[in-house]
Amino acid sequence: MIANLKQMAELVNVFSKYGVRKTYKKGDFVIHPGEQPPGVFYITQGLVKAYDISKYGEENLLIIRKQDEIFPLIWAVTGQERQVAYRALAPTVTLEITKQQFETEISEHPGALAPLLDMTLEMYRLHSERILNLEYRTVRERIVSFLLTMAQRVGRNTKNGLLIEAPLRHQDIASSVNSTRETTSREISALIKKGLISKDRSYYTLRNLPALKKLLE
Repeated sequence: MIANLKQMAELVNVFSKYGVRKTYKKGDFVIHPGEQPPGVFYITQGLVKAYDISKYGEENLLIIRKQDEIFPLIWAVTGQERQVAYRALAPTVTLEITKQQFETEISEHPGALAPLLDMTLEMYRLHSERILNLEYRTVRERIVSFLLTMAQRVGRNTKNGLLIEAPLRHQDIASSVNSTRETTSREISALIKKGLISKDRSYYTLRNLPALKKLLE
C-alpha cells in the first residue's frame, strides 16, 4: 500500500464533505447498463459488481468493488468509460459526488491521490491475474486460480476454510476464466466432490488451500 492513514482520511473527507448518501438493496443497480455515470461513488458499506454485456447477451464480470473503494474509477480520473454496469451484491451504502467536485477537490488535496493510486494498482493487478489465469490449460486450473485471487481480495478465515465474502454466480466465474457456464458448473461440482471447496448459495469457501495451490503447480 502506498497511501497512509492520513492520506486515506483526506480522500474520505472529500466524499464526507460533499457526498450524497445513497443506499441500495442487494441486486439494485447503481449505474444501469449503457447509462452515463451520474457521479463518483465511494463505498462506505457493501459490495458493488462491475460488468459489461457481451455480444452474446451474457454478463462479463470485470471487478467487484468493496468498502472504502471508489467507482467508476477510470471515468472519475480520465472521463472515459466503457458501457459498464454497476450493481449491488449486498446491502450497500455509498457517498456520491459530481465528477466536477471530485476533480476540484483532488486538485486541492493532492494527498488524496495516493489512495487512488492504490486502487488503480489493485485493479491492474486483478486484470493481470486474469490474463495470466488464461495460461492454465484446463478450466479447472483456471477456476482454482480465479477463486484464489478472489479469496485474496475479499476472503475471510472461518472454521471451515477461507470464505469468499462476495456472491459469485457460475456465469461470473465462467466469464472470468473464458469457459462456458455448463463446463464451469461441472468443474465446480468436481471440486466440491473432492472436498476442496464448498458452496452455500453463491458463496464459496476454500476448504483445502494447500491442495488447491498444488493443482496449479
